[in-house]
Amino acid sequence: MDDLKYGTRNKRGDWAPNEPAGTAPLFVFPPRPLAVLTWLPHYFLPYNLLFALSAVAWWRFVLPDVEVMKTLSLGWILRLFIVNCGALLVFFGVFELRLYILRAQGNRFKYNGKWPSEQKSKAFFFENQNIDNMLRTFGTGMPIWTAIEVAILYAYANGYVPWLTFAEHPVYLFCLALVVPIIHETHFFLLHRTIHWGPLYKWVHSVHHNSVNPSPWSSLSMHPVEQLGYLGVAFWHLIIPSNPLLALYQLHYAGFGAIPGHVGFDKVELTEDTSVDSHAYIHYLHHKYFEVNYGDGLIPFDRWFGTFHDGSKDGEARMQARYEKKKARANAAAK
Repeated sequence: MDDLKYGTRNKRGDWAPNEPAGTAPLFVFPPRPLAVLTWLPHYFLPYNLLFALSAVAWWRFVLPDVEVMKTLSLGWILRLFIVNCGALLVFFGVFELRLYILRAQGNRFKYNGKWPSEQKSKAFFFENQNIDNMLRTFGTGMPIWTAIEVAILYAYANGYVPWLTFAEHPVYLFCLALVVPIIHETHFFLLHRTIHWGPLYKWVHSVHHNSVNPSPWSSLSMHPVEQLGYLGVAFWHLIIPSNPLLALYQLHYAGFGAIPGHVGFDKVELTEDTSVDSHAYIHYLHHKYFEVNYGDGLIPFDRWFGTFHDGSKDGEARMQARYEKKKARANAAAK
């Protein structure tokens, strides 16, 4: 595919789409029903349906019987941890292998013209972004992921929280499944804004932002505190009357679903003429500019709070104006 039909590349080799980034046509006034209908397939495909099906697969083939989950035993917990790690290795690894190791589509649709493997930095373990990101993902991220999963399943199995069944509450649980992405977006935005506060950014979130040029393994490369907060979105299903299958979906949506925003390419080519949109541009701009796009655009939180950057020159001007106001307030407070 010719990526210059869809965007432009600057002298540094950085690619940007022609069309500014947009937010979903939800929660807007006046309502835009035709826009919602046109956008609706993107709500399910390709990612949301995949993560929902993965949760069903875990429930059917990976997790033990409920009676077994009533007890915290090493056997089923270790098996779950190994399966989680293996699945993540394959899922993230496919993107890494195709786009960054084999470079099957070269730098077509690649936002940042540089390759992380060719950039050494003392911010990373062994001065290598990929090694650092993988160590953080599997060293702390996957144990935390599995611990959250085990805690939720243990609570449901022992009746510590209400377990609604699909047979008795089909409509409610179907609607709850539909809003899993909305729960994620709300949780992520609130957490993300919080950890951009000075001390928390310095000690926690800066670890993730070391990957200014993110790649697939950057997705869950975070400080353990951030990993716990980010993946902990699944704990909402211990507060909201729910079902453990939906809690699994919520966790998979956060864990596996971290990759679209960090893949580093606007489109992943499937053939010479077809591709899949990554929907990564909004979050890529966050990694580039730090103080914009705290959400992913499903809910227009950043538009409401004045922190949205769509990648356009107007978006750049708005960002710079906001920075100048912030600088002026800081200077005034220092006098």
